[in-house]
Amino acid sequence: MPLVPPRISRRRALRALVAVLAVLCALVWWLRPFGEPELKGDLTFSTGVQTGVYHRYGQLLEQKLAVNMPGVRVRLETSEGSQQNLQRVADGSADFTVATADAVSKYRIDRKPGADRLRGCARLYDDYVQLVVPAGSPVQSARDLRGKRVAVGQSGSGVRLVSERLLTAAGLDAARDVTPVSIGIDTMPAELEAGRIDAFFWSGGLPTNAVRELADRFDIRLVQLGDLVEALQASGSPARYYRAAVMPQDAYARARNTSAVATVAVPNLLVTREDTGAELTEQFTRTVINSRDSIGHQVHAAQLVDLRTAIYTDPLELHTGAARYYRSVKP
Repeated sequence: MPLVPPRISRRRALRALVAVLAVLCALVWWLRPFGEPELKGDLTFSTGVQTGVYHRYGQLLEQKLAVNMPGVRVRLETSEGSQQNLQRVADGSADFTVATADAVSKYRIDRKPGADRLRGCARLYDDYVQLVVPAGSPVQSARDLRGKRVAVGQSGSGVRLVSERLLTAAGLDAARDVTPVSIGIDTMPAELEAGRIDAFFWSGGLPTNAVRELADRFDIRLVQLGDLVEALQASGSPARYYRAAVMPQDAYARARNTSAVATVAVPNLLVTREDTGAELTEQFTRTVINSRDSIGHQVHAAQLVDLRTAIYTDPLELHTGAARYYRSVKP
């Protein structure tokens, strides 16, 4: 007598089919990275001065990119800061960079070459504006800098933009009422320590190693800038990216401040060009967000990168590759 296979109900057959499909989907998902062509090539990341937060952040990010995108060779390029960084990305000599939102806004308002090609990948951490003087200095506000030798940042830096605006808000002409010194954070501390300048402006994440190391060997004090916030914000379109902020006393534990310091903060943006590949930009952005905690152990400011706000890259339109990343992680 021939064997008759048992009849399987349609419901059981459907359940079996769903189970098989689930297994196949899981297998495809697991194998997908191995089936896709690996990203290959070179990219340049424009950072900042060697002792600044931008460059240290870039060094640590480079290590993470080497793991996540092993076929891509990353070259770090030091710079004077935000303004030069934007110029490099806009003209194609760099692929990614970090720049302050006020510098981006000015670059676009001035309609500099390639400004319309710039795109945002992420809002990162905020820079805090720091006015540093010797502990015994009579300077209690930016208004007291009249007649002083003041380091205002290099011409291509973001600190140059904000320092000149702060001096204007204080009623001072940056070219006539102070002696401006165009140097960066790589040389500012030594110049202050040697007495060749009376003060310096710096805009960076907290803490900035160069300032912290100066405080460890030389008595310094950070000067409040909170009294200038209202005038600064009223000074024009790029100034809308400044906000009132407070530097906690322990940001620089060895500085001679007895309380928190009121100041100004401005957000940093991760920037690229519209023609940067979507897959490359997506993976770059993913690495930036996913490496927040590990990089943050060495660059404290990186801990403030927040997935919930990273998508807000105003005044830049979000790059399509970055947008694809944020859609992939949307709950």
